[in-house]
Amino acid sequence: MTSRMLEPARVAFASVFMMLALVALAGCSFQPDEEIWEISGPVFGTSYHISVVLPEDHEKLEALAKGIEDALESVDASMSTWREDSELSKLNRREDQSDWIPVSDALFEVLARADEISRLTDGAFDVTIGPVVNLWGFGPEARPEKIPSEESLDRALATTGYEQLALRPEPPALKAAVRQYIDLSAIAKGYGVDVVARYLDSEGIEAYLVEIGGEIRTSGKKPDGNVWRLAVEQPVEGTEHRINLVVSLPSRSMATSGDYRNYYESDGRRFSHTIDPETGQPIAHHLASVTVIADDSMTADALATGFTVMGYERASALATRENIPAYFIIRTESGFEGHQTPAFSSYVTQ
Repeated sequence: MTSRMLEPARVAFASVFMMLALVALAGCSFQPDEEIWEISGPVFGTSYHISVVLPEDHEKLEALAKGIEDALESVDASMSTWREDSELSKLNRREDQSDWIPVSDALFEVLARADEISRLTDGAFDVTIGPVVNLWGFGPEARPEKIPSEESLDRALATTGYEQLALRPEPPALKAAVRQYIDLSAIAKGYGVDVVARYLDSEGIEAYLVEIGGEIRTSGKKPDGNVWRLAVEQPVEGTEHRINLVVSLPSRSMATSGDYRNYYESDGRRFSHTIDPETGQPIAHHLASVTVIADDSMTADALATGFTVMGYERASALATRENIPAYFIIRTESGFEGHQTPAFSSYVTQ
């Protein structure tokens, strides 16, 4: 399932929305008994890159790689909509969801956090939007030959809404009066980052950087004593990568959501993978990307998506009011403009 690379990380890596700044390792003076080692492989339809700081110990590194693989497999087996045998897929196939359905602790944890973010964003983040996402061709089903009709969207939207889900913490369970199809793609990657971070903590790894498809969590410092430095990408389409700004991330999480990588065009129109739960339509505003910093990665992941749906004006007002570190990149006629909330400014290094 997973290929692993175990060698000192001498250069920065690139991800979908963020990349380690090349300056991050430039001029480092590592302690002689510690180096940065990278463990990487495919997961969730993307890839993971995990940097750990520890003395050279190939047996330890192999054990960590296996533990990381097992941790990510457990998340995938629980929350993937692309796997028919996952816990979530089995739940989504249930015709009757009106009585309490037991769920795992992990699935409940993610659903509970998703509900909190849905309420905070007034429904801009909504895990019940899966049927609409599928209609637009961004789920596990094939891309449609033509864009969905208003009638099909109205039918799908009529049964969605995060308020449809009821959660019970003890024992963990959920129910819905109307059958729901839950899609956790906008929060499960972040949760996967958190699960790996918890595993590394349990193994006594004090300094690390975990990245899955652009969602990041850091702990501790590099061997030279500096905190991890990351670059927020300029929203450039295609395979090109440009740095917009660089931030220091001391033992926190960061996620970026944007509309410039995952989209398709039909009949001369461009359709983003980010769907507005209120309208059922792909977003179509001037906000190109949102970067959010939070204590944990699943929160940053979900907030970044919710803010992207909301658009700059609403999201910026909410993030400022809630003291959330957020950075918005907006398209203008003359190029891109960056705007940050007051809480984000302390993380910016250049």
